[in-house]
Amino acid sequence: MFKVKMIVSGRVQGVGFRYFVIISARELGILGRVWNNDDGTVGILAQTDDSQKLEEFTALIRGEKSSKGRLSPFAKVTYVESTPTSFPDFTDFNIKY
Repeated sequence: MFKVKMIVSGRVQGVGFRYFVIISARELGILGRVWNNDDGTVGILAQTDDSQKLEEFTALIRGEKSSKGRLSPFAKVTYVESTPTSFPDFTDFNIKY
C-alpha cells in the first residue's frame, strides 16, 4: 500500500479545489481525505496499491497533467509537498470535516 500526505499551497480554498481532488481521486481509485487548513493550504491523505495511479493523481494535483477541465479556473496551485506517511486505511475518498 502506498500512502502519502500532501499539503497544497496557492489559491486552493473557496474555489472548488477540494471537489476537484475528490473527483480525480475517485476516478483513479485513490482512497483518502481532503481538507482545508487554517493557513490557507489544503491537506490530502491519499492511498492506493498502485504506485502509477498515485503518481498520476499527484501530477493532476500539481497541474502537470490535463484535468479535463474540472479544475476551477480560479484555483492556482503554486506548491505541493508530498510526504510518504502511514495512517489507518480508508474505504472511500471524501472531505474531512
